[in-house]
Amino acid sequence: MISDPTLALIWAGIIAFAVAAYVVMDGFDLGIGILFKTFPVGKERDMAMNSIAPVWDGNETWLVLGGGGLMAAFPLAYAVILPALYAPLIAMLLGLVFRGVAFEFRWRDPGHRRAWDFAFTAGSVIATLAQGITLGALLEGIEVADRAYAGGWWDWLTPFSLLCGVALLAGYALLGATWLVWKTEGELQQRARRIARLMTPAMLVLIGLVSLATPFLLGEYYRHWFVAPGLFVAIPMPLLVLGASAMLWRDLGKGRDARPFLWTLMLFLLSMIGLAISIYPEIIPGSVSIYEAAAPRESQIFMLIGASVLVPVVLVYTAWAYWVFRGKVDEAGYH
Repeated sequence: MISDPTLALIWAGIIAFAVAAYVVMDGFDLGIGILFKTFPVGKERDMAMNSIAPVWDGNETWLVLGGGGLMAAFPLAYAVILPALYAPLIAMLLGLVFRGVAFEFRWRDPGHRRAWDFAFTAGSVIATLAQGITLGALLEGIEVADRAYAGGWWDWLTPFSLLCGVALLAGYALLGATWLVWKTEGELQQRARRIARLMTPAMLVLIGLVSLATPFLLGEYYRHWFVAPGLFVAIPMPLLVLGASAMLWRDLGKGRDARPFLWTLMLFLLSMIGLAISIYPEIIPGSVSIYEAAAPRESQIFMLIGASVLVPVVLVYTAWAYWVFRGKVDEAGYH
């Protein structure tokens, strides 16, 4: 059995979509966790928690789809990436577990609410840092020999991977702050607006640092960005990022509710487009392409039948959940 290039490309698109959906949807509730300790104890923390209560666990569906799809559709990539990134991936999962437990127990165990609030913030920070470090380590390339990971235990820990971790912290914090600007009112909304105005330039600087460093990690990246036809995409990209940042800053200053969140999503979208341009057609940069890592054609067809049913169902119930909880939130919940 051999792989099919068209199916490999389709599955790469499905996994990329799942990862992008996870970053967008789980990013803002991780961001609220990152910022949680900056909110006063009491009403503001309860409002922040209530704003994500109906959707936070469903957001992580996309993480399962991305990881499961990678294992099923690109087993070679899965077999190489996991041993290379065991430490940050395990840290991410533990952070998500602590965060999920704390989310539920802070309501049921008010006597230890301070500890659960700390666990909620710590879990969010750890999960976010681990995701950013994982991305940075993957971008730097993974050493492969005989179709297996050939590097060391600490190869994932580099200045660039740490930079990506800090950048994602700032990005998720900005997503969380703009979500609260959209979904809350009163003192919490004003506090979130001030935080968003602080995080906007921070995220812009960090995007710039990561973007400047990335083309020099591997020769392929440099060619993708500075040799035609990639050059024609590279030229307008900084202008688009600056434009989206300027619109975000303007709408925050004008007191808009929803638009700052949408402009922050645009910044993430532009960053993910840049990432895709850098990596394609490789799934393990510098080592393995999506075509080399793909599962046999029969396996991909079988899984595609399931995905063609599953993904629309997930999209429908996700859209329905966000539609039902589309209003503002207070300490008692949505209204």
